[in-house]
Amino acid sequence: MILYLFGDLMEFSKPRGTRDFLFEEMRERKKVENILRKVFENYGYGEIKTPLFEELSLFTTKSGEQIVEQLYNFKDKSGRELTLRPELTAPIARVYLNELQKTAKPLKLYYFGSCFRYERPQKGRFRQFWQLGCELIGAKSPEGEAEIIAMAEESLNRLGLNEAEIHINHLGIIRELFKEFGINKDIQEKIMILIDKGNKELLVESLNNKEKFDLDKDLIDILIKILNLIGGDEVLHEAHQLIGNYLGVSNELSNFTKFIARLKSFNVKNYTINCSVARGLDYYTGIVFEIYIPSLGAQKQVAGGGSYNLIELFGGEGIESTGFAFGFDRLMNAYQTLNSANSKSNSRSNPGLNNEGNEESVVDIYVAAICDDARSKSFEIAQNLRANDYSVEVDLSRRKFKKLMNAANKLNVKFMIILGEDELLSAKVTIKNMGTGNQELVKIEDLNSYFKDL
Repeated sequence: MILYLFGDLMEFSKPRGTRDFLFEEMRERKKVENILRKVFENYGYGEIKTPLFEELSLFTTKSGEQIVEQLYNFKDKSGRELTLRPELTAPIARVYLNELQKTAKPLKLYYFGSCFRYERPQKGRFRQFWQLGCELIGAKSPEGEAEIIAMAEESLNRLGLNEAEIHINHLGIIRELFKEFGINKDIQEKIMILIDKGNKELLVESLNNKEKFDLDKDLIDILIKILNLIGGDEVLHEAHQLIGNYLGVSNELSNFTKFIARLKSFNVKNYTINCSVARGLDYYTGIVFEIYIPSLGAQKQVAGGGSYNLIELFGGEGIESTGFAFGFDRLMNAYQTLNSANSKSNSRSNPGLNNEGNEESVVDIYVAAICDDARSKSFEIAQNLRANDYSVEVDLSRRKFKKLMNAANKLNVKFMIILGEDELLSAKVTIKNMGTGNQELVKIEDLNSYFKDL
């Protein structure tokens, strides 16, 4: 944006790490958003909204003081420490503690909103980004966890993202193993953070660093073997053989096996058991999962979640909770890549079909007055159709007929209503089907019933 102020040139640009979304991209984003909303609501989830900013302590309690470096934090005019929200799980926990503790369980919530992190912008990572996710509070395991993952899978299927991979682990297994070897909580969390980074070489080097961890060699060997267990149901058998002789670990493996059986009851097919999924935050307690779309490369992770005890961390009662969030922007990258590939494929198989033929209609009907006397009636018609829930554009620029046709084609409308002197005299309009080219005369008073019948 360029402005001239008192003769001086001023140029404005959007802040670093943010984006402008124009018409076509917003149409796509709304389409994906509405598909996901429909899936969540089909599972009985209700939408809530939280403020864009919260008390700073809400996030430092959850993630530690080090997170401040990644936040847009500030003091308000009364000196209160606030921050733009970096994610939405902690605000949901606050809402529960403030408003919903006495609500009947299980409680199903979903949310969609923007978050803010002061990080170095790069491909697939922005300082303002969007999350669409859910929280299930007070459901019994493993049913609740299985339904959450079933909902995630259905969301991906509805979007046509069939290449997505759901990788699942149970953190109780590794936490019980740490107990067997007497590893204190501080060291446990440092190891979990390393596992979560996914750098196997760095992990092996760190585990063998006596000054850093001083771990038993048997534990190191077991950890490395466990973290390489990735595959189908056979992974559970391999894990039992490797560490099933530890009682606490054996119990958690049994819980994981029961969860996989319940997952199948929900007809979830596209899952991988991946013992290296860690979600390196200490409030995750049981099932954890991440969703990858391999074609996105380094930014392949589009969702993550699991079972957690965040409400207890904030001083509430211990209550089972499970949730996940889609990184909406990465999900859009995958969706747009898929649609682009499909469009090219359709163009090759249908060489007579141009790009405009693949676009969705922006509006249903374009009302075009082709003489000055018809303009008032064209506005009346447009308003009447809009009141009956049709998406309508009407000429506001007094274009000539050829330009009216061009405008309707650019909007890719389904129907064009043409109104001239002859139509005014007969109290009828000409309706042109823009797909077939067919035209017919319809009484103005019958327009609503005409389109309703279609």
